Amino acid sequence: MEIADIRKEYSLKTLEISEVNPNPIEQFKAWFEEALNSEVLEANAMNLATISKDGRPNSRIVLLKGVDTGFVFFTNYKSTKGTEIESNPYVSVTFHWAELERQVRIMGKVEKVSAEESDEYFFSRPFASQIGAWVSPQSSEIDSREFLESREKDLHAKFTPESIKRPEHWGGYRIAPEEIEFWQGRPSRLHDRITYRQDQKSIWKISRLAP
Repeated sequence: MEIADIRKEYSLKTLEISEVNPNPIEQFKAWFEEALNSEVLEANAMNLATISKDGRPNSRIVLLKGVDTGFVFFTNYKSTKGTEIESNPYVSVTFHWAELERQVRIMGKVEKVSAEESDEYFFSRPFASQIGAWVSPQSSEIDSREFLESREKDLHAKFTPESIKRPEHWGGYRIAPEEIEFWQGRPSRLHDRITYRQDQKSIWKISRLAP
C-alpha cells in the first residue's frame, strides 16, 4: 500500500458546543476518564512541543502526571526540553486517542511546580525510577550504554529507599492553559473541532472551528 493511500473513516462519536463543559479542564477530565475506561494505550502520553533559542520547534512524548489548575509533568530540568522551557515558557501539548478517534491540543505557559509537589511525586515512584532520575544526564552525549549501567550500579550502592533524595535538577512543570481544542473525528474529514480560548479577563470563550 502506498502511504498516500492510507486512510480511515471516523464515525464513532460527535462533538457539539451544547454538550461540552463550560470549563475546558473539566471537559478534559471527562474525556480522559473515558480514555482510561476504554483502555486506550498510555492515555496520559502527550506530545510536548517546545521552542529552541533560535526559534526551531522541538517535540517529544512525555507523560501527564496530574490535572488541577493546569497539566503537570515531570522531567530533568537540565534536559533539552528543560533548557528550552527556561528560555521560552510557552508550549503546546497534544493527546491522540486513536481508539476514540479523538485529539486534544493544549497551548499555554509553563512554570515549575513547588519543591513540595516534586518531592511528593518523586517519592511515590518506584525506587528504580528514583535511581534513574539520578543516573541519566538527560540529553547529554554519552559514550555508551555501559556508562548508564555503571552509574546505576554505583547509585544502588550509594542509596537505599530510605536515604535517597530527589535531585535538585529533577522536578515538575505545570502548563497553565490559554487555549484548548477538542477534536473528534467525523466522516469525510469533516471533523468536529471545539476550541476554548481565554479572553483578557480569563473567561473561557467557546467556539467551533472548521476542520
